[in-house]
Amino acid sequence: MTFAPPPGRGGPQTIPRPFGATLGRPAPWGALPAGDRRLDLDRIAGALANRGPGRRRADNFRPGVATGHSAVLVALYADEGDTHVVLTRRSPLMRSHRWEVSFPGGRSDAEETPWATALREAAEEVALDPTLPTPIGELDQFVTVGSRSLVHPIVATLPARPELAPAPDEVEEILLVPLSELLADDVFREELWPIGDAVRPITFFELVGDTVWGATAAMLRQLLVVSLGLPDDVFLG
Repeated sequence: MTFAPPPGRGGPQTIPRPFGATLGRPAPWGALPAGDRRLDLDRIAGALANRGPGRRRADNFRPGVATGHSAVLVALYADEGDTHVVLTRRSPLMRSHRWEVSFPGGRSDAEETPWATALREAAEEVALDPTLPTPIGELDQFVTVGSRSLVHPIVATLPARPELAPAPDEVEEILLVPLSELLADDVFREELWPIGDAVRPITFFELVGDTVWGATAAMLRQLLVVSLGLPDDVFLG
């Protein structure tokens, strides 16, 4: 059993893997031919519309009561025949979660809607023009363990590849990742982590230069399985 990424993949992210972790199930789309894994914006938008609003998920590892709200922007655009998603690698100067890959997002201000939060945070973190995104649906909401914030993942499309710039105090690099890379063989990995008396599935995507894991990877997994019409049976987080 090995947790090492394939040669040439993986990044500087620190993985707090507990003793007793084991490998989980293969990629949900592993049995699909490559041609059936193609996801254009229309297919994604249709799948999200058919699914309806995001639901709040809970499990034994999460607090039952949220003390605030947060939102992240899952921004998608078409380029060179593929759909891409906008991600960020956090600055190594941050006090926590250094080098972690995440969506642009953050905590909501008082009386701010999740959509307004997602737009504001994307403008602050990657200089995304807030007039460009068009919302097409939601992923499921979940409460963060540390901040006890209810996170609203909002999926939106962009009309073209955006002009972006990282906020130097928060973002080391902006990642424009093709969905075809996330769906490629040997990129996805599930691990089973023992936490207390239970075992929790943790999602990983091993990219060239980065490891996406935890809540961000779980949200990407949900986006992909919903868009592909596959069972969505793993908790986000």
